[in-house]
Amino acid sequence: MSTSIIACRVASYAPFEERAYEHLAGLGLRYVEIPVPQPRAVEATCTVLARYGLSASSLHGECDLRRPDVAARVEAQMSAFAALGARLLFVSAKAENVLLQTAYDRLRAAGDAAAAHGVTIILETHPDLVTNAAVALATMQGVDHPNVRINFDTANIYFYNHGVDCVAELRRIVKYVAATHLKDTDGGYRNWYFPALGRGVVPFQEIFALLDQAGFSGPCTIEIEGIEGETKTEQLVRDRIAESVAFLRRLGRL
Repeated sequence: MSTSIIACRVASYAPFEERAYEHLAGLGLRYVEIPVPQPRAVEATCTVLARYGLSASSLHGECDLRRPDVAARVEAQMSAFAALGARLLFVSAKAENVLLQTAYDRLRAAGDAAAAHGVTIILETHPDLVTNAAVALATMQGVDHPNVRINFDTANIYFYNHGVDCVAELRRIVKYVAATHLKDTDGGYRNWYFPALGRGVVPFQEIFALLDQAGFSGPCTIEIEGIEGETKTEQLVRDRIAESVAFLRRLGRL
């Protein structure tokens, strides 16, 4: 039996986030991924989460590896983690024009800053450090820090790569995965098609089976980013989240 929790990325409601908490609570969810609040907004964030019986399972923050002071900037975000009780800092970190070894060194220093507060940095499945399993493995080995891990995105692995097997990719890196984004897709390379869970090609049953087998206990966070060219309405967004929650219930994950 899995000990992982199901959360929802509040940005999935964009641009209608203002009523996301109420809707999620009504669907029976208890965990969310939200941006790291500014210091002046931490207390208000705690209050609104408590009002709806929600907890932050992860916070989306900054880890800009182009900056030599990245570790200090990670440290500056830690007060929000203490207040909200979150232990995962979700980031999209890129080496870009920084030397790869320099990027690894800066990530390791950022990992030290996070570790001092019991926080783990989780790297999104994005180029150029976690493009796919091979790249992610090189990053994990290059950084070599227990508080720098991977957020495996079940749709991004298709979006950024040709001809991949999602389960095979996860299997190669599962020991480094501390969180996941549950996102569906039609599987097309660079094709912006992210519908409700269960309407695409992602083999979620197999993904969950592999995570369970590995003893994964991190959050599995619903992320719905919509379909290119559609007219996004609040009702459409809410319906997709509700459908995704129902899908996970049918799989026995909630």
